[in-house]
Amino acid sequence: MRTNISLVLLISIIIITACNRQAPVESVTLPVLMERTGWLASDEIMEASGMQASYSRAGDFFIHNDEGEPVLYAIDESGADIGSIIIVPAKNKDWEDITSVPVANGRWLAVGDIGDNQAKRKSIKLYFVEEPTTGKHDRYSGRLDLKHSLNLTYPDGPRDCESLAYDPVDNQILLLSKRDKPARLYAVGLETALTEANAELKFLGTIATLRPPTSNDRFKFGGRTDFISQPTGFDISADGTEAVVITYRSLYRFQRDPGEDWLSALQKKPDEVVGPPAVQNEAIGYSVDGKAIYVTTEKKPAPVYRIYFTDEEAE
Repeated sequence: MRTNISLVLLISIIIITACNRQAPVESVTLPVLMERTGWLASDEIMEASGMQASYSRAGDFFIHNDEGEPVLYAIDESGADIGSIIIVPAKNKDWEDITSVPVANGRWLAVGDIGDNQAKRKSIKLYFVEEPTTGKHDRYSGRLDLKHSLNLTYPDGPRDCESLAYDPVDNQILLLSKRDKPARLYAVGLETALTEANAELKFLGTIATLRPPTSNDRFKFGGRTDFISQPTGFDISADGTEAVVITYRSLYRFQRDPGEDWLSALQKKPDEVVGPPAVQNEAIGYSVDGKAIYVTTEKKPAPVYRIYFTDEEAE
């Protein structure tokens, strides 16, 4: 049985000006609703590093570990275990994010084997599979045959990346690097991604709008402080008007104007939510209708949070 539980928090988000560290910070307080909807129930999901909402069955999500077996796990918003599917043939060297892309007869999932902590990989890989559907007992099970795979290289050498999203307006897949300061944005066109075996990413530019660590952050995060402002997950709403980036400390929402590309939109001051409260937030995804944002974390126990932005200034 699906349950909707837990804690509703009214918190504030801070809109941070995209400026240098010495400049004053302007802020506006907006209400945000954050609810813990449950916990990841499956003992097999040890390090959830990517999340994608199902287009074929509302309320379901696909999650993967960042290493181990090439398996997609299915959950609902409470974190309930509703099955798993193995991808054949595929390898999970360092799966870090997942997105959904349109194809002629529906949608495919694109799983990003894109992690590279030491920046030594000659190429990274995207695996494409048809979006799974439920079977017996309303659960996901069995295997999915790989539809396509793509080897990607960077134009400026290997780098670590944990963030992958599909841009429906410019019809491209975007990658946002992790260890670069500032983060670097890359793209590959969807047609290329679905038809070619090998391709080189296009470097679009740098993203310097994620708030750097403060002295207070060092007390909380210790040795991880240098990485708390670095992207660990990325998603774009189905209509292409919003994007969210998750880091160990904060969630950032960016809004895109008509006719604007994502490089420009990501230069603007984002809405920032400190949290959700978890050990290592790395998986983030919009609901298909774009109204809610879901986040979960590596490590156990792993809470699932649902977040709504109200877009109304507090009095």
